[in-house]
Amino acid sequence: MEGCWRGILATLVVLAGLAASGSSYQIIEGPKNATVLVGWEARFNCTVSQGWRLIMWALNSTVVLSITPKEPIITNDRFTSESYEEGGNFISEMIIHDVQLSDAGQIKCSLQNSDREGSAFLSVQVVGKLSIPSNSLVVTEDEPCNVTCHAVGWTPLPALSWEIGVPVSHSSCYSVPEPDDLQSAVSVLTLTPQGNGTLTCVAAMKGLQVPESVTVNLTVLPSHLGDLDESGPSLPTWAIVLLAVSFSLLLILIIVLIIIFCCCCVSGREKKESDYQTEIRKSANVKTNKETFETKLKSGNENCGYSSDEPKTTKAASLPPKSYESSVPEQRSSGHAHQGPDHHQPASSSRPHVTFYMASPKKVRNVTLV
Repeated sequence: MEGCWRGILATLVVLAGLAASGSSYQIIEGPKNATVLVGWEARFNCTVSQGWRLIMWALNSTVVLSITPKEPIITNDRFTSESYEEGGNFISEMIIHDVQLSDAGQIKCSLQNSDREGSAFLSVQVVGKLSIPSNSLVVTEDEPCNVTCHAVGWTPLPALSWEIGVPVSHSSCYSVPEPDDLQSAVSVLTLTPQGNGTLTCVAAMKGLQVPESVTVNLTVLPSHLGDLDESGPSLPTWAIVLLAVSFSLLLILIIVLIIIFCCCCVSGREKKESDYQTEIRKSANVKTNKETFETKLKSGNENCGYSSDEPKTTKAASLPPKSYESSVPEQRSSGHAHQGPDHHQPASSSRPHVTFYMASPKKVRNVTLV
């Protein structure tokens, strides 16, 4: 009976020793959150007590590095480790080289055969571009103006602010993200300047040790100079007078040229009309002459000097061989009508007028049309 109790006590002592030895090493301090820029290095420390056998580092639940008391087990060249001892405790440091945007996530440090672990979060940031549309601005004194600053390609969006290096009577600013680009933002500064100076737009992020900035020069013109600048430079009085005289002479010259041109046009038109009328008259005369010539061709002219070559035949006239006397008044008037008006011969009332008809050979006349 006593031997049985002794066996049970020995077993309990062994189990207590194993429990004590298992709990003799633990994670004293786990890694802390870190924020780095793309391309930079990220470092995480895990402090454990003495007696550990294996330390494991995991990124987003994937073991990327293992540490043994003798040497580290490296599976990826971007993940390396360094070791330190401080106050009897062991410190394991994991280094992530050339951090990528995909490395953002949870970092865990754990011990083999232990439920305890330390965790942290890695934030990766991207620095984009910061710009102001113009490097130099010209504004009018005591008149409100706006200056815009653009931050493009930032992850996460930076905090935009302004450093005003000019005297102003009023200033305010606001920043908003671009609606179509989640990695861009714009900041608008509204101010009423009273003098020359500089304006600086500043972009700051947690992982950015030195904030990004861009500066623009601001030139302030007095109010009256600003009005002149808007309307253009003024000309001296003599130049204005010279321009007025020149424009007047130019206008007179243009009017004279227009009058000369109109006169030339009218003269040319009258000349054309005169030539046209002359041609009409000539055409009418030619037409008249042609018609007269055609009429002559149709009617013909008697050629009195033409003699026919045909043999002349003599026939006896069928008239009575003897003449007779006409004593009837009608016959007198008939004989008188055959005579022309220029061949009137006075007729004697006491002597009767007697006409004789003599037989003669046939006479032929030929007519030539010219």
